[in-house]
Amino acid sequence: VQLVESGGGSVQAGGSLRLSCAGSGFTDNNYCMGWFRQAPGKEREGIAGIRGDGSTSYADSVQGRFTISKDKDKNILYLHMNNLKVEDTSMYYCAGAPLVHSPLEPYEYNYWGQGTQVTVS
Repeated sequence: VQLVESGGGSVQAGGSLRLSCAGSGFTDNNYCMGWFRQAPGKEREGIAGIRGDGSTSYADSVQGRFTISKDKDKNILYLHMNNLKVEDTSMYYCAGAPLVHSPLEPYEYNYWGQGTQVTVS
């Protein structure tokens, strides 16, 4: 399985970005997927997850501002980020696993992308 993130960049506070994560090598299209972020000196934080049945989970810090979605046919995971804040500045990673119980826990995931940087000023 390979995951490749894109869409990061620099944006002013209050702005929006859409991150994408292109996946390949999945055995089926019902993988659980998640978005995580990690700032320098901080632990990796789960911010959004989507299960195979389409149910979603969000961290309190992004609830109402970020939306996770998945195009199963194209195997692309998205993170729509609105009303961005300076504290959202981080490296963002997507991750995948056949099954997860806690979609926002990094240890649940087997596969990781290389990350894409988001900077909010």
